[in-house]
Amino acid sequence: MDRFLVRDTILPDVLAGHGKWRAGKTALICGDQRLTWGEFNQRINQVANGLIAQGLKKGDKVSLLSSNVIEMPEIIFGVVRAGGVMVPLSAMVPGEALARMIDDSDSKFIFVLASLTELIEPYRSNLTKIGNQGFFTIGGEVKGWRPYRELLAAGSEAEPEVSLDYEDLFNIMYTSGTTGVPKGILHTHFNRYQFAALASTDFKIDSTATSIASTALYANGTWLVFLTTFFAGGTLVIMPKFEAREFLELIMKEKCTHTFMAPTQFVVLLDRPDFDRYDLSSMRCWVTGGSAMRLDTKKTVMKKFPGDLVELWGLTEGVATTIKPEDMAGRMDSVGLPWPGCDIRIIDDNGREVPRGVIGEIIGYSPILMPSYYKLPEKTKEAVWLDEKGRTYLKTGDMGKLDEEGFLYILDRKKDMIVSGGINIFASDIEEVLASHPVVKDAAVIGIPHDKWGETPLALVILHEGSNATGEEIKNWVNPKLAKYQRLSGVEFRTEDFPRNALGKVLKRFLREPYWRKG
Repeated sequence: MDRFLVRDTILPDVLAGHGKWRAGKTALICGDQRLTWGEFNQRINQVANGLIAQGLKKGDKVSLLSSNVIEMPEIIFGVVRAGGVMVPLSAMVPGEALARMIDDSDSKFIFVLASLTELIEPYRSNLTKIGNQGFFTIGGEVKGWRPYRELLAAGSEAEPEVSLDYEDLFNIMYTSGTTGVPKGILHTHFNRYQFAALASTDFKIDSTATSIASTALYANGTWLVFLTTFFAGGTLVIMPKFEAREFLELIMKEKCTHTFMAPTQFVVLLDRPDFDRYDLSSMRCWVTGGSAMRLDTKKTVMKKFPGDLVELWGLTEGVATTIKPEDMAGRMDSVGLPWPGCDIRIIDDNGREVPRGVIGEIIGYSPILMPSYYKLPEKTKEAVWLDEKGRTYLKTGDMGKLDEEGFLYILDRKKDMIVSGGINIFASDIEEVLASHPVVKDAAVIGIPHDKWGETPLALVILHEGSNATGEEIKNWVNPKLAKYQRLSGVEFRTEDFPRNALGKVLKRFLREPYWRKG
């Protein structure tokens, strides 16, 4: 043979290498539980071999429903090392919607945390693609379910002989399944390898990193530190759930260096009167995303938190930009530039690219871009925009603009944009003004029906505890600071937090729905 043959290197190969060369180094920490890279890699092999012995074939789908526990990473990587396709599910979704996702994904096996099996049990008879032996429970015994520990114990520690390449599927990530049939977002092994490589470079995550995961491991945003830390051979600290004091103490105890957090978590930390007593000097990078961080919060975080704040805008489908501290001067409200090898453009309603400074829909191309939505060719086709080279860009549904230097600014979701009298109103502009009012803790602006204008802006406001104000007072304070077409028609108060997704983004469709139903 006169040439070397190098097959595709995928994430399971990288983790196997860490298991060989970093065997004694700590890979995972969750409470009192710790796994070295050698132990973690062995358990991944046991899961893979156990599933293969149960009949899993290359390309078979496996669902996982759990809150954050140490078993989640070994199940995720065990499934993909066996040639399976991981389907992580949100524990925040109702049982009926979960059942739709599991059935839509064609899952042959399912792993569920013992305390969450009650969400699935009423719909179990509908999950006919999963055989009776395919229901596994984690962290406890439940009648009619097989204990995960038995599958693990029965699996060989040897690496399975499964050949995988870049085009093989790694996962299906579902969008919200609260209404109708959810969309399954496919990612290949190539997508996930590139995702980990690009993010680890951008966030400077290397083998010395100790990252702390306080958001749900089923969320794609969490994978920004989850996959990248494993890719680099670092250590991942998993929090079963976010609690501010414990989070701060864990950073001190484990000398954590990196994390991903939703903007609301930063607010919770800053609200602690004892925040300044915690030594967070080990932290190198705080990544935030999922929803926009308010400018006042961002300035405070950059002042009070050691290390770099990196804000990310992105979609699970595979488009991302980031902005770092060195680029924030004069453009604090920008979400930055695309990752290397990626591209961002802005198009109008006719699909034509617009000049810089002009508002339109954001489209993106990248090596982490999904190949398609699962079993939804028409939805995939609708999302595609072709450039002059024939490359497929994703229509993101987000509205934004590029400045003269190419920095991206997000204005609103296209579907959340308020159209009043034919004029586009971006709720985020009004929300930013509302956020500067001294008694406003949080605000969401939505469009509600209006006989003359079609839609009109309404502010839903949560006040700081102990504060008082009337709707008229807030409206009269805000409206003079807005353009005439942006002005609020009303202000309503909420005492409970707004509905949010797993990463803290407000789900405005739930806020709008009662007004349009009545209208």
